[in-house]
Amino acid sequence: MAFPHLSEVLKILDGALKSNATMSTNYAGLLADKLEQAGEREEAARIRERLARAPTAIAHAQDAARGTFGLPVDSDSRLETIDESRPAKDSIRLHLSGGTAARIGDFLESVRHYDQLRAAKAASPLRLLIFGQPGTGKTQTARWVASELQLPLLTVRCDTLISSLLGQTSKNLRRVFDHAEQRPCVLFLDEFDALGSARGNERDVGELQRVVIALLQNIDALPENVIVIAASNHEKLLDPAIWRRFPFQISMPLPDPALRDDMWTTLLGQYAPADLDWNTLIDKSAGASGALIEQIVLDTKRKAILNAKPQIDKSELFRRLALALALAQGRSIASIGDEVRWLRDWDAKAFSIRELARLYNISTRQINHLIRGDHGDEGKYTRAR
Repeated sequence: MAFPHLSEVLKILDGALKSNATMSTNYAGLLADKLEQAGEREEAARIRERLARAPTAIAHAQDAARGTFGLPVDSDSRLETIDESRPAKDSIRLHLSGGTAARIGDFLESVRHYDQLRAAKAASPLRLLIFGQPGTGKTQTARWVASELQLPLLTVRCDTLISSLLGQTSKNLRRVFDHAEQRPCVLFLDEFDALGSARGNERDVGELQRVVIALLQNIDALPENVIVIAASNHEKLLDPAIWRRFPFQISMPLPDPALRDDMWTTLLGQYAPADLDWNTLIDKSAGASGALIEQIVLDTKRKAILNAKPQIDKSELFRRLALALALAQGRSIASIGDEVRWLRDWDAKAFSIRELARLYNISTRQINHLIRGDHGDEGKYTRAR
């Protein structure tokens, strides 16, 4: 019969063999938590009693001697190369399509039952690569996984990790992975393509090759039960060898109609007006990322609250959606005239002359001037944003 908490016991043993008291105490605390969750409260209490008597001053001295006390830092800038956060359980709501949510659930179950799967020789390294366009929920997913596992999230800071000094980036990587191995955590490599870009392209230099090799070596040296999540907006730039190190791979697409429906309904909540055309809203928001939808709702609700309105203005919602999509497409919207003309092109029926006059609090004659592009008049019109 497999021992259900073998991973923690082996980590405690590793810490003892390395004279790393912090590593041993960290994983002993995790073992106590798991025992308590399994109903073995007396055993958990005995472990915590021992931990309470542990000589923490000695542990801190050991850490200082090895240079591993606290978060790792870049030796040149002295800035930390990791940000630590502790997302609270049930504090994060993910908006994902059914298939994506199922694959993330599979990864989470593999983490929770790693010892059982390992005993059956069916375990894979706990490494997840998430890729997709900006705003599709990659960072939020990493935060959610950490919150569900009730583990700290260690986010690697590429701005301080990558050094201009020859060889320093590889040293920083080593410190980051050493630190992650010492404690129960989720190591999150955001903007992963900054580290794992493919070797061999024309702009490649020797240092980049060394960084990728160092990254691969550090991943390979990491115990398979250490949780690593990497996220990339540009997965095509990743070195092919990187993909083989991540058994769990999840593409984060833009929201489909069903997911857009769920997001609009959930986020608008009681602020949704009774006459809102949900089908039109879902259709018109095709191509919007989850982050963009969330920001549009936030801005529209804020305006309603500041105007002491119990519900949002549906035309204001569509206006913000249309302008956000225009900016996302790289269109230049520099003036109110640009806005008005874009809105008319986007949906002339929804944005009639009269409705635009109401939205912008100007006359229909002035709206007609703006539509015709009478630039001499544009400076007369301002609008509260």
